[in-house]
Amino acid sequence: MPWRSGTASRLGAMTRTASGIGLATTSDLDDGAVLDVWFPSPVLGTPDEEAEQATRALLEPLATEDVARAVRRTVVTTTVDLDAAPSDAADTYLRLHLLSHRLVTPNSVSLDGVFGALANVVWTSAGPCSPTRFEETRARLLARDGSLTVHGVDKFPRMTDYVLPAGVRIADASRVRLGAHLASGTTVMHEGFVNYNAGSLGTAMIEGRVSQGVVIGDGTDIGGGASIMGTLSGGGTEVVTIGRRTLLGANAGTGISLGDDCVVEAGLYLTAGTKVTLAGGAATAASGDDDGPRVVAARELSGASGLLFRRNSRTGAVEALARATGSVELNDALHAQ
Repeated sequence: MPWRSGTASRLGAMTRTASGIGLATTSDLDDGAVLDVWFPSPVLGTPDEEAEQATRALLEPLATEDVARAVRRTVVTTTVDLDAAPSDAADTYLRLHLLSHRLVTPNSVSLDGVFGALANVVWTSAGPCSPTRFEETRARLLARDGSLTVHGVDKFPRMTDYVLPAGVRIADASRVRLGAHLASGTTVMHEGFVNYNAGSLGTAMIEGRVSQGVVIGDGTDIGGGASIMGTLSGGGTEVVTIGRRTLLGANAGTGISLGDDCVVEAGLYLTAGTKVTLAGGAATAASGDDDGPRVVAARELSGASGLLFRRNSRTGAVEALARATGSVELNDALHAQ
């Protein structure tokens, strides 16, 4: 995990605190509720004095009042304990920035209670607005600007409005939330989606949905319409990981972790309870012994490497076979910058 230079890292020590100087937007319609905070240069540990002065010089001219949006923007300084739950909106926004700046990896900092810490916001072409009396706000903005686009109403904004990580391609910015972690070389196609506290750890192709908490390894392809089960709803508790050089086929899905060099065929959805017949050396690949074909719950194969999951076209049974061919390979031309 990359740790950015700061006081602690210069001393060669790992730190579990982070800090940032940000521009906070507060609502005059909601007793000063924080709508968003932009941290252009967050750090682990504490920033040096020169970096702090540069960030303040960048932000202070932006600290103004916007009467049409009924908001005020102020410069704030935030320091957080990464192992403690977020305490407020500024604390939460700093953690989301750390993830999207690739200073921390998904599931490495506490995000307990983030939904309660964030306000519901109307995200517009003029900036974040409060939902309170929004039609009045819309009228003022139309009178001032002549047009207005509402991008959405949500607690989480688009990542690219706050962070633009180097070395990535994102076809539709509305489908990547702030707090996504996209490693250099990652491509998110038009139908791809990456939630906060989720993303890639290396070069990857994402054409499906990467849910909260899910990480995918280097060289992995999440096919068009594919889905990886998360833990935000539905009662699931296992955080799914996808290994390196793995292919989740188009319109496929998984509720179990996949190891390295795996393939799930197009259209096949694996849940933890899916009955899977081990065949073609899969028992050896999964557990190190092979006593012939047997049926197991898919959860018993969670995290195993070198497996092909498919549905038998004659019997309809879900099967797992040891892969007889080489690794999944991405198209290098698609990931060239």
